[in-house]
Amino acid sequence: MAKQFAPKKGIGPGFWPVTVLLTALSVAWVVWLGRTDFATFLPEAAVPADQIDSLFKMLAQMGGVVFIFVFGFLIYLSFAYRVRSGDDVHAIGVQMHDAPSLELGFWIVPTIMVCFISWVSVQIWYGLQQSPGNALTVEAVGHQFFYDFRYPTLWKPVSQELHLPLNEPVTVKVTSSDVIHGFWAPEIRLKADMVPGLVNTLRFTPTRPGTYRIVCTEFCGVAHGSMIGKIVIEPKATFKSWLAAQAHAEGPAPVVAAAAPMVANATHPGGGSAAVAPVAQGDATAGKVVFAAHCSSCHSVGGFDEKLVGPGLGHLLNDPAHPALVTGEKASAAAIAHILHTGYTGPIGMMPNQQQNAISEADIANLTAYLVSLSK
Repeated sequence: MAKQFAPKKGIGPGFWPVTVLLTALSVAWVVWLGRTDFATFLPEAAVPADQIDSLFKMLAQMGGVVFIFVFGFLIYLSFAYRVRSGDDVHAIGVQMHDAPSLELGFWIVPTIMVCFISWVSVQIWYGLQQSPGNALTVEAVGHQFFYDFRYPTLWKPVSQELHLPLNEPVTVKVTSSDVIHGFWAPEIRLKADMVPGLVNTLRFTPTRPGTYRIVCTEFCGVAHGSMIGKIVIEPKATFKSWLAAQAHAEGPAPVVAAAAPMVANATHPGGGSAAVAPVAQGDATAGKVVFAAHCSSCHSVGGFDEKLVGPGLGHLLNDPAHPALVTGEKASAAAIAHILHTGYTGPIGMMPNQQQNAISEADIANLTAYLVSLSK
């Protein structure tokens, strides 16, 4: 008959001294990290960089404590319960079955930690989604292998340098014209993917003057490593002077001649002939796709006042507060198509024309049908 071996009992020699040591190491880690100022190594150039640093500290503190205890006990138990020369090959180690209190602890502690992390993270995330009405909105477009920045009052994009006023709220709409790029501003502590046809939004308030990096964090081709832009944060007066100089240097927006008419003798409401698209043949469903690819970075589908870079386009034909389009013409399908052809430059900004937007006659017809459908 086989010999029976009673299982070992107890938590092993040295368990409590090791527990005290791991606790002391955890406290030291939490205190040291809490007293460390990340801005010493990486400046905080905007709000909410400080909040993101605090969140990172909390995550690193909690993660560090878990790491210390898990690996500390792993090392301790490996030595405390190692096979010794006098042990029988059939000896049974310490049994931990049917320990409800221990199993409950394994469930409750991680749950509390995850809930707490989620609560703090959501508080910061919610703040990032709130944009004051007076925020400067800039569109950032990634190309292989450079950045373009579009300002509401300029008809030409600014390449590689994002100029921003100090202590003024900013909204940056990021997208891409070709492949997936990354927009990462380490000193701002914000990052977003630049995806063709998709607009991601970053909101922050610059608080520290200086020149900082914009780094592409998605492999986008052979020159990916050289795709580095700049954020220039400057006093408001300096920013206005720079913006005025840019506007003076680029001159007035060019008027591009309209393409050959697709409908004979088409006339827009402002008078005169114009090459308007055959709006009656437009497909609203296809227009929605064109809108997402070419228009959504600057326009929402809400009301006029729901602005991104330009006004909202959701109720062009039935907005009693704005019965006319930005050109002064009465809102109609033909007038909408006319603006899509010729573009617009005026007090509220600049909208690219058909050539600059790289859209076809069919795209204009579909876009017009989609915008008209939003007013129904």
